[in-house]
Amino acid sequence: MRISVVIPLYNEEENVIPLHEQLSEVLTSMVDKTYEIIYVDDGSTDNTLSRLQDIQTNDKDVVVLSLRRNFGQTAAFAAGFDFVRGDIIVTMDGDLQNDPHDIPKLIETIKDYDLVSGWRKNRKDPFFSRRLPSMIANWIISRVTGVRLHDYGCSLKAYKRDVIKNLNLYGEMHRFIPAVASWYGVRVGEVETTHRARMRGKSKYGLSRTMKVVLDLITVKFLQSFSTKPIQFFGPMGLLSVFLGFIISTYLAFRKFFFIEDIGGRPLLLLGALLIIVGIQLIGMGLISEILVRIYHESQRKPIYVIKKILGTENR
Repeated sequence: MRISVVIPLYNEEENVIPLHEQLSEVLTSMVDKTYEIIYVDDGSTDNTLSRLQDIQTNDKDVVVLSLRRNFGQTAAFAAGFDFVRGDIIVTMDGDLQNDPHDIPKLIETIKDYDLVSGWRKNRKDPFFSRRLPSMIANWIISRVTGVRLHDYGCSLKAYKRDVIKNLNLYGEMHRFIPAVASWYGVRVGEVETTHRARMRGKSKYGLSRTMKVVLDLITVKFLQSFSTKPIQFFGPMGLLSVFLGFIISTYLAFRKFFFIEDIGGRPLLLLGALLIIVGIQLIGMGLISEILVRIYHESQRKPIYVIKKILGTENR
């Protein structure tokens, strides 16, 4: 079994060397397993890249990818995934808050799953600025996506190769990989992992990411439920809007012709017209989305299903 460890780094010059020492110690101790470590320098402006170059010169099991600018953690993971050669892919942060000694636990657990996520049960982060927003976000994400995990934000995860190779990542989507992969019917597990306080460097996380996470959650939910049938998302809303607009307009027309009332200045008239227009637009968006979905799947020969196993084709 070959293990690939993918680690994005951004301005972590103080953590690079101790991180690699701990990783090498853990990975070399895993009997009968070869490994590679892929460090992705995400446009660092300090000495992170130069230290990675020194590490790669002395360790041929290391691959260093240097991005031209800071593209973000999701893009850095995606770059690493494009170069992996392992059967099992492990991801983790480069700030030493994830403990490399938890990797064997993930590798052992993934024998029964397709994806194993770490759970930082005893986080060493500030409560109000980091842990509380994370708890709320994990609760919301679990209910919206239907994939129940305690800690979506933990970067320490292990994946089987076929899970990674079926994914395309955008935005801040790396934290939603378990939810996106669930569309393929993968088995998702979770194990408790050690979380350490940051000793060096500066955290790149903050409350500013909350809005991005919310928007990406909407995207994930849409892709989970309507990626191949968008008309069923836009259509019901459009029909309901048109129906309500028609009811309002019929009521006003009845008042106009049978009670000779002036309806021209009534806000209800504008509401009825607006609902009909919006409803038609929503239905139109659904139809356009259906055309785009067909172009997307047919141009890439991308199937709308995933086969796990084929039996009984020997004699065909």
